[in-house]
Amino acid sequence: MNQFIEVFSQRQDILLEKIWEHLQISIISLVIATLISVPLGLLLTRKQKIAEPIIGLTAVLQTIPSLAVLAFLIPLFGIGQTPAVIALTAYGLLPILRNTYTGIKGVDPALKEAATGMGMSSFRRLSKVELPLAMPIIMAGIRTSMVLIVGTTTIAALIGAGGLGDLILLGLDRGGDANLILLGAIPAALLAILLDLILRLFERTSAKSGFRSLISLLVIAALIAVGPLAFGGKGKDDLVLGAKLGSEPAILINMYKLLIEDETDLQVGLQANLGKTDLVFSALEEGSIDIYPEFTGTAIVSLLDEEAESNDKKEVYMQAKRGMAETYDMAYLEPMAFNNTYTVATTEEIAERYNLETMEDLKAVEDQLTAGFTLEFNDRQDGYQGMKELYGLDLAEVRTMDPGLRQGAISSGDVDIIDAYATDSYMVELNLKVLEDTKNLFPPYQGAPLMKQETLEEYPELEEILNQLSGKISDEEMREMNYQVDYEDRSPADVASEYLVEEGLIEE
Repeated sequence: MNQFIEVFSQRQDILLEKIWEHLQISIISLVIATLISVPLGLLLTRKQKIAEPIIGLTAVLQTIPSLAVLAFLIPLFGIGQTPAVIALTAYGLLPILRNTYTGIKGVDPALKEAATGMGMSSFRRLSKVELPLAMPIIMAGIRTSMVLIVGTTTIAALIGAGGLGDLILLGLDRGGDANLILLGAIPAALLAILLDLILRLFERTSAKSGFRSLISLLVIAALIAVGPLAFGGKGKDDLVLGAKLGSEPAILINMYKLLIEDETDLQVGLQANLGKTDLVFSALEEGSIDIYPEFTGTAIVSLLDEEAESNDKKEVYMQAKRGMAETYDMAYLEPMAFNNTYTVATTEEIAERYNLETMEDLKAVEDQLTAGFTLEFNDRQDGYQGMKELYGLDLAEVRTMDPGLRQGAISSGDVDIIDAYATDSYMVELNLKVLEDTKNLFPPYQGAPLMKQETLEEYPELEEILNQLSGKISDEEMREMNYQVDYEDRSPADVASEYLVEEGLIEE
C-alpha cells in the first residue's frame, strides 16, 4: 500500500492528464454512439422488417476483438484518437440501439391507440407519448454502453490514443508492476462508477422531462468532450517519431528527437508504446508517424517475410536495407552497435536442475518444461517455430503472454523458460541464464531508424543527423539505460539526453 501511495504521489500530474484523455475519448465515443443508435432505433420501430437484421449486425460488431478492429482501422485513419473513437463507438451501439427499440415497442398499445385516436401523427405520437415513456429504458442502455466504452478505452493506448491504458501498459512492460497497473485500472473503474451515477440521475429525471433529458445530457457531454479545443491545440509537429512498447524504443526516439531538434528548426513529436511491430509499421505506412527504430532481424523476418541470408551483422543490415527499399520504398539508416537479438533464458536453479547450457539441451527435458513466450516469438520463424525445426523441440506446454509478463512468470515459477532480448534490463535484475544458440537460429537484431524514402527526400539532413548514432551504444550501455528507466523510474527523455551529452553529440 505504501508503494502504491508513493507511485501515486510521483505521478499525480500524469495521472490527471491520463484521466482527462480517458474521459474525453469515452465521452466522444458515447455521444456519437447515442446520436447514431437512438434515431436508428426509433426508425426501426417503424420499419420492423429490417429491425432484427440491423440489431444483429451491431451485435456482430461486439464479437470482433478490439485489437483486431484497431488494426483494421490504422491503415484507414492512422493512429491516435480517431480510430479509437470509431472502434469504441462501434462497441457502444448495441446496448443503446436495442434498448431504444425495446423501449418504444414496450409502450402500452392502448396508449398508442388513444394517441392515434386523438389525431396525432406518427411523429407526434412518438415524440409526445412513446419516447417520454421509453426514456428510462433508453437511458439504461446508454448507461450500459458507457460502462462498456470506459472499460474498453484502456486498449486504445496501444495505438497512441492516450488514456489510462498508458499507465497499465507501462506497468505490464515493467515486469507486471502492480502499482502502475492499479494506478491505471483503479481510476478507470472509478470513472465508470462516477459516470454511471451521473447517468442514473438523468435516468431518474427522464421519466418527467422525457426527450429533453437526453438532449441536455448530449449537450453537456459534447461540451466536456470538445471543451479543450476552445483553448487551442498544440501546433502541428514537422515530424512524428513512433516506438513499439518498451523502454528501449522510447529511449531511442528521444535520442532521435534531441538530435534532430538540436541541429534543425524542426518540431518533433513522439508517440511511444504503440504496440507490436505490425501496428507500428502500419502507422509508418499510413503516415501517422514518420520514423521509428526497427531491428534488422525484425525487418527481414516480419516485414519482408524472408530468412536472414547470413548471421553477419553487416550482411543482415544490407539485406534489410535493400529489401525495405525495394519492397516498401523505405529508407533504412545505419544501425547502432547493440544487438538486441532473441535469447532463450531460464533461472540459475532450472539450469542447474536440468543441466541446461545450450538450446540443444532443452530436447532431453522438453516434456518437463513450460515455456512463457510472447505471441510474436511463438509465431516467428526466428522464434519458437524455428526452434521446433532447427532444434527438433516440442515443449510440453507453451503459454503465450504479453512481453511485460514474462519476467514475472519466470520469477514466480509459473514457467521454466522464456524468450527475452539481449538488452532487456530484467536479465540482470533476475540473474537469468541465457541458453547458447549453438545452431545460430537468431539473426542479428540491430536497431536503426526506418522511414519512408519521401520523408528522407523532404528532409535529407536527417541521414547525417541520425547516423551520428551509427556504431554507438553497446549491449551493456543499452541494457544499463533500460535498467534506469525500468527499475530506477527515470524518464526515457532524461536517460537519452544524458547519453548524448556524455558522447558529446549534444550540449548539456
